[in-house]
Amino acid sequence: MTQIETGTMLPEISFGPISRAMLALYAGVSGDHDPVHIDTDFAKAAGLPDVFAHGMLSFGVLSRVVTQWCGAERLRAFGARFVSITHVHDVLTCRGRVTECVDEDGERRARIEVVVTAQDGRQTLVGEATVALG
Repeated sequence: MTQIETGTMLPEISFGPISRAMLALYAGVSGDHDPVHIDTDFAKAAGLPDVFAHGMLSFGVLSRVVTQWCGAERLRAFGARFVSITHVHDVLTCRGRVTECVDEDGERRARIEVVVTAQDGRQTLVGEATVALG
């Protein structure tokens, strides 16, 4: 890794557009067949405008921002919270930025602020990862 410091931006990942076929395939692979993600009639009956993406689909893509940058073996912690629904047709941009470098548990670590943003600027997922450096 090159010199890592506060403010270092990780390479971003774009993903999407989210499609109904993608949601159906993800439901099959993940085993999460909640009808709000795959059944338009059910979603509308629940007061939603349409089906929406599984939160863990976005989380999985977001985790790649960190692990492709430093490797999964350096990941020490990763947490996030869902702040907005990811709609069908959304195009997501996943980003990370080093917010702090610290010595912890005998190794140099970076704390990384992570965020998923839809094409309209709406944040859908925010969180933090901690990785070991060098």
